[in-house]
Amino acid sequence: MHMLNLGILAHVDAGKTSLTERLLHSAGVIDEIGSVDDGNTRTDTLALERQRGITIKSAVVSFPLDGVTVNLIDTPGHPDFIAEVERVLGVLDGVVLVISAVEGVQAQTRVLMRTLQRLRIPTLLFVNKIDRSGARHDGVLREVAARLTPAIVPMGTATGLGTRAARFVPSPGPAAGALDVLTGHDDALLAAYVENTVTDPLLYGSLVAQTREALVHPVYFGSAATGAGVAALLSGIETLLPAAEGDADGPVSATVFKVDRGPAGEKVAYARMFSGTLRTRDRVPFGTDGAEGRVTGISVFGHGTDTRADSVAAGRIARITGLGDIRIGDAIGEPRKAYEHFFAPPTLETVVVPGPGVDRGALHLALTQLAEQDPLIGLRRDERRQETSVSLYGEVQKEVIQATLAEEYGLDVTFRETTPLCVERPVGTGKAVEFNKKDPNPFLATVGLRVDPAPVGSGVGFRLEVELGSMPYAFFKAVEDTVREALDQGLHGWQVTDCVVTMTHSGYSPRQSHAHQGFDKSMSSTGADFRGVTPLVLIEALRRAGTRVHEPVHRFRIEAPADTLGALLPVLAQLAAVPETTRNRDDVCVLEGTVPAARVHALEQRLPGLTRGEGELESSFAHYAPVTHGTIPERPRTDHNPLNRKEYLLNVTRRAGG
Repeated sequence: MHMLNLGILAHVDAGKTSLTERLLHSAGVIDEIGSVDDGNTRTDTLALERQRGITIKSAVVSFPLDGVTVNLIDTPGHPDFIAEVERVLGVLDGVVLVISAVEGVQAQTRVLMRTLQRLRIPTLLFVNKIDRSGARHDGVLREVAARLTPAIVPMGTATGLGTRAARFVPSPGPAAGALDVLTGHDDALLAAYVENTVTDPLLYGSLVAQTREALVHPVYFGSAATGAGVAALLSGIETLLPAAEGDADGPVSATVFKVDRGPAGEKVAYARMFSGTLRTRDRVPFGTDGAEGRVTGISVFGHGTDTRADSVAAGRIARITGLGDIRIGDAIGEPRKAYEHFFAPPTLETVVVPGPGVDRGALHLALTQLAEQDPLIGLRRDERRQETSVSLYGEVQKEVIQATLAEEYGLDVTFRETTPLCVERPVGTGKAVEFNKKDPNPFLATVGLRVDPAPVGSGVGFRLEVELGSMPYAFFKAVEDTVREALDQGLHGWQVTDCVVTMTHSGYSPRQSHAHQGFDKSMSSTGADFRGVTPLVLIEALRRAGTRVHEPVHRFRIEAPADTLGALLPVLAQLAAVPETTRNRDDVCVLEGTVPAARVHALEQRLPGLTRGEGELESSFAHYAPVTHGTIPERPRTDHNPLNRKEYLLNVTRRAGG
């Protein structure tokens, strides 16, 4: 039987989890359909998900169709949890993108569709809630064609819109208008059309081929609440989407897209097998640092649940235990490709404040475990202040972290005000050097560094202008590793990026020992000497180069009634937003521009009141821009502070002279 790994994606509240429940019921996996409102759905297993009625963590559940076993992955719809969606995309064979027949195409719908198109993931569209008051058919199709993609093929029509009797009537063949869409990518079909020899099988065959290549997108209408249209959608899932590929006899290659912890605290990796067969007790490499582990348990998904198995073959998804240091995005066996980020990293940060009686060690452990499950949620530990910061996508995510810590770990916390995550970029070129055995350098190491600006987006480069053989390789490695670590905190405390650091001087004291005695550390260079002096040299080079703080900026798109523009523009100016284009579409105004990431939440809160509740905001990270207003934001340092030489030396070494 073929396998299909299917994702269900949508804007929040479009009915994605309800559709998942209906698909499972229609396939005979569950006897009773769960309700998001009642908190008893199959895939929303977290207590917080049940309480809030939103999906936070992706969940896997399996069901059989006639010729296909479907591993269905329900994903979050709220934009604050876009990282959870990102990890799933790389393991999917196809997607059902859910759209509300009432609200139509929404901001997150557009974000998801753009990504699906960029990744060429075959996608069916399901227009849900045709039984709800205000449901539309032709209007939604026009919105989809205008705001998502014109390459759509309606697979039937909806009747009785807005009533419990609403139904989806599948077309006997591809619907009218399908020929125009399909001939754009099929020369054989175009030739048949010119010769008037088009047949329904030829048309349908072209639809199947182009859907599987993500060139066109079939559209179904229906209702997860009543079941209307679901049978037609299931038929489309089975016949139009491609089956999972992979050679079960090839080398083992899998990708981890989710990490949980089992009842005993053990790590459980959710992995998609792309090649080979993995067996219990197999010893396999994983991750990027060459670690190895022994697989102690495998569970595969089937008929609504996961069951223990001795092995898992290519094409399937499994829960794997035994790989203790596994992380999301890691490859198991042979890497398939570098793990990509399809969405921008978090641009906000907040400090977690423990409540009365909360043990800071327990809090740090709990946050570490949460970060393991979500690698784009970074932790930053300040040992001196005994504080931990977390990076975020938005305020809802902060609420979820707070509730998760309370319910799963019994830890009561609050948060400080959310601040933007800035970066620093060098303004010019700066050089510095510390020589071995010359005051004021207390380290047995010579290190010279030059910092040069690099193109935006290039990250950090490290180069040598000294002979690689001039000293042991381990010392060069110590310098490079320390440079990269030290650049996490620049002159203002922010990560330094888009620069090239060149090592211009090197030198060391060879290994020496007294007669009839062992190695004398006080006379011979060690890696600690190079790790100790490098931050001092680097920070001095940065001082001479100068750095400029850049804040994250989002690109926004607002659709609002045209008559609310007068009230909207002054507020945008107050929030430092810069409208760049304005255009009218009927009685709707579309504004596009940029806004500092720190002001996005305020814009989200104020938009409904300014637009009678009809305004729609779509925003995503665009770039970093120099901070030009107010004081330059500073970030408290968490290292030994090489900006203060005396303090640094007291903290780092006992060899400091004087």
